[in-house]
Parts: sequence; C-alpha cells; structure tokens
Amino acid sequence: MFDVKRLIMLRDLAEHGKVAVVAELHQVTPSAVSQQLRALEAEAGAELVYREGRGVRLTAAGRALAAECEHVLAALERAEGAVRALDGDLSGELGIGCAPSALSSVAAPLLAELAVRHPRLRPRIVQAEPENAVLLLKQRRLDVAISYRYHLLGAPVPDGTSAIGLFDDPLAVVVPDELREAVHRDGLAALRDLAWVSAPEPSTCREVLLHACRNAGFTPRIEHDCEDLRSALSIVATGLAATVLPDLLCSGPPPGAAVLPLPGKGRVIEALVRTGAQEQPAIAAVLTALTSTQRARIGAD
Repeated sequence: MFDVKRLIMLRDLAEHGKVAVVAELHQVTPSAVSQQLRALEAEAGAELVYREGRGVRLTAAGRALAAECEHVLAALERAEGAVRALDGDLSGELGIGCAPSALSSVAAPLLAELAVRHPRLRPRIVQAEPENAVLLLKQRRLDVAISYRYHLLGAPVPDGTSAIGLFDDPLAVVVPDELREAVHRDGLAALRDLAWVSAPEPSTCREVLLHACRNAGFTPRIEHDCEDLRSALSIVATGLAATVLPDLLCSGPPPGAAVLPLPGKGRVIEALVRTGAQEQPAIAAVLTALTSTQRARIGAD
C-alpha cells in the first residue's frame, strides 16, 4: 500500500522538477524529500527517480505512478465528502482564495450570502492570484479558489482541480478621452504610438495586452508597470498612456479615461476546488452560494 504523502511528493516532483522546490512546498528539508522518495520506491518495488548529479529525473515507472496520484487524491476527497455528509453539521473554517480583481464583485457578496445561509461556517478570504491559489489549494491551505483564465491564452484547468464557471468577464481598452473617436474608427492601431501601462512580468494580463496589440499590427511600448491594475485608469486619465483590462477592473473610471469594449472573448471567472472535493458538504455549500450570488448580480445588471 502506497503512503499518500509520499505520492503527493512524487506528484509535486513531476510537476516542478526539483527536490528543493518540493521540500519548500512541504516545509521539510531536501534530504527528507529524498528519504521519502526512497521509501516510496521500496513500497512500489521499482526505481521511480534517476539521480543525476545534483538533479533528479522521473523514470517511466515514476511518471506512471505520478500520473495516477491525482486519481487517488480525488477518490480520497470523495471519501471524505461521503463521511462528512453523514454529519449534517455545516460548520468550521473554510479557506477561500480570491483573485484581487474579483474581491469586491465575487468574494464580498459570497461572505454576505454564507452569513445568511450557513452562519456556523467561518469563511476566510485570502487574496491570491491564480497560480498561487492553485498551489495553496493543492497544499490544502485553501478549500476553494475564485480564479480566472483568459480564453485567448488557452490555458487548461490545472491538473488535480475541477472548475465551476461563474461568468465571463470581457476585455476593455482604456484610452485617453480625446482618443475615443480614433479608436472607434481605427481600433487599437490608433494607439500604436502611445505608451502603455500593464502589470509587471510575468502576468497573464500583460500577455493578453501584448497579444491584442500585435493582432492590431504593432508591439506596444509598455512604459508603466502597476501591481494594482485599477491604478492604470488614473495613469490613462493623464492622456499619456493606454491599457487593456478586464471589465471588472474598469468600473468608475476617472475623468479623462474612456473605457471601450475590446472585441473577442475575455476571461472566465471560475471557482476551483480539488477534484472530488466538490462533494464535501461545506465546499458544496460555498459553490452553491457562489453561483447564486453571481446569477443575482448578472440579473441585476
């Protein structure tokens, strides 16, 4: 019988490729990770890892076992859900990660809804961009992640997670007000000589901006980096820059900034859970509340 914690270490090694990274994820020493992997090899009766100098590489047996790990973990999540369903008591703390751009429109209404529906639940909101949220989810430090994926970039749902779509968030180009008519007439090409503002690298928002401008025939000159993308609206309002942002970030632009729809698909806002965990009653309650509040919000719009 395989030790589950050792299986998770093997899965993480397959994903990240370095023992040091796995050690950091599990908050142990690299030698402890190596020891656990050797113990897993003894359980499997097969060599799972090649040791090449200071590096490692999974064998065919290691890759096969790592691939099966997600199925094992999903089955364990469903088993936990079956047990918790017999309890009938929706209480306790739940970690809910949320992308910064969805805090006010998704996380805040969710908290209010859960307080009414399930007052014994104690939801804890953690601001986290998608990549970090998925990591925390797999480490069981979060139970649900409110995340997003851009259609344009074609990223799949992360391995080991299941996604529940909430709504589509279109893209907008934000331009100095005096350039509104030029953009209506010529599209993004009217902005080829302007400076641009976006998130620092690496960033999917920045990738989407680059992709949109290159489709319009030019590479944008990104002069301004902003972690808080709503602040980009104020920079655009100076008349000296433009940006591409999700619509959720464009409400209430300052005077001097015009928000115009950008043709094509934007991003999907979704809830991520560990595969199988959606059957756990408390997590299912959060997902039900999420879909309910977002249906109400879209209906109100």
